Amino acid sequence: MSLHLPHGLDPRNFLRPRRRGIASVHSEVRDGIVPAGERIAETTDQQGGAPASANYRTVALIIACAMFMENLDATVLATALPTMARDFGVRAPEMSIALTSYLLALAMFIPASGFVADRFGAKPVFRWAIAVFVLGSLACGLAPNLPTMAVARFLQGIGGAMMMPVGRLVLLRSVAKRDMVSAMSWLIMPALIGPILGPPVGGFIVTYADWRWIFWLNLPIGILGFVLVGKFIADIREGEAQPFDRTGFLLSAAALGCLLLGFEMVSRSEGAGVAVPLIVVGAVTGLLYVLHARRTEHPILDLSLMRIPTFRLSVLGGSLARITQGAQPFLLPLMMQLGFGLTAAQSGAMTVATAIGSFGMKGVARRLLHRFGFRSSLVVMGVLGTAAYAVCGLFRPDWPLPAIFAVLVVSGFLMSFQFTAYNTIAYDEIGKERMSAATSFYSTFQQLMLSLGICTASVALHVSMGASGRASPGFPDFSAAFWTVTAISLAALLVNLRFDPQAGAELSGRAKPA
Repeated sequence: MSLHLPHGLDPRNFLRPRRRGIASVHSEVRDGIVPAGERIAETTDQQGGAPASANYRTVALIIACAMFMENLDATVLATALPTMARDFGVRAPEMSIALTSYLLALAMFIPASGFVADRFGAKPVFRWAIAVFVLGSLACGLAPNLPTMAVARFLQGIGGAMMMPVGRLVLLRSVAKRDMVSAMSWLIMPALIGPILGPPVGGFIVTYADWRWIFWLNLPIGILGFVLVGKFIADIREGEAQPFDRTGFLLSAAALGCLLLGFEMVSRSEGAGVAVPLIVVGAVTGLLYVLHARRTEHPILDLSLMRIPTFRLSVLGGSLARITQGAQPFLLPLMMQLGFGLTAAQSGAMTVATAIGSFGMKGVARRLLHRFGFRSSLVVMGVLGTAAYAVCGLFRPDWPLPAIFAVLVVSGFLMSFQFTAYNTIAYDEIGKERMSAATSFYSTFQQLMLSLGICTASVALHVSMGASGRASPGFPDFSAAFWTVTAISLAALLVNLRFDPQAGAELSGRAKPA
């Protein structure tokens, strides 16, 4: 029995390393979507050879458990922020630092993950990344105040920055090419389940137990993963690492760190005095990095990639859209609990709607892209997705909860479709020899803009609260925050219109046969 697909919908078109391949698949777990790791394109092709691991499912599931732990942790935490704010004695919007500090660590350290794996070996780096993440989780669970929590979350982020990209590299080096598609399925599914389980699990923990269990649950998972990696995964090393761009790493880390911390401080009355100096230092070091990258053969973030049209437009459009995506998991739980008076468990049950919408999108994205192409799909879905999230600013207690849930499902569907398209078209014109640099660059901006979305929402909340003289955010403040971030994301329309109408025609199956 044979399966006949419509012309142009050959699944292999979506698995080519030079095109969509593993890079864009993995970009999809923190947007809905985990950032792609470095040096993917430089992995040896084991076509026809025996797998380095006796059981590729075991290898994939061990790595998937680490990915599940990270994604569950991220989505669980958002639901707990109001309760944590009460325990720490701070205003709820100030808890944004607990989210941005983690994402900031990802943006700063992901570019170095490929070099570290090549220098010290992917298996030991992955193993100790799990250990660092678990240590950070323990510190988060013991944190007595918000500054300590921010530092602990940053430590968690360092572990996460190494854990996910290097974990994927371990899989690529441990599994035969013929088993890769099956292995990827075993890897991705637990990662997709994490965001769906996160909000209700977080709500249950906060409502019926102590929020600190959110972090302590990572301990047994991480310890088990640490042991299983040592027992079942081989230490396969390939070639020698390229020279590490130490100057570029320090400059880019300083620029990203100072800029994001400065934007975060803008939203705090006690931090206004240091915000401007931090932003100035970040801007100066960022300029120094640009000058450095132009005269370095292998910069840690290759800015010359921005000369490639589809990559440049995907980075710019995706960055604007991620402002809203970053703000959403921060704003929604706060509004549900502080504005609607819902318990954390009820809030978690509501906010899981966006993850359900994102999950449901996966089955139709290819068909829509095949039917309408990348440019038209991004233009239309971008406007609709932004408008759907703008509706969240109209939520009030007299809205039926099923109606709110439905809006969130639609919002998650539309926004996730955008990121699937962005994360695919980004690599359309990237050659295999530059895939490593492209995934590193794209991943860094992905995390940076998610962090900036949280900062923007927090600033908008504080400005609205200050203008009205409210000590805690009310519905007008949440409306102002939602509409601020969606207005920024709507600007992606101007970028999407600049895509060539035929961009990604081969990827979407719309290319005419030669």
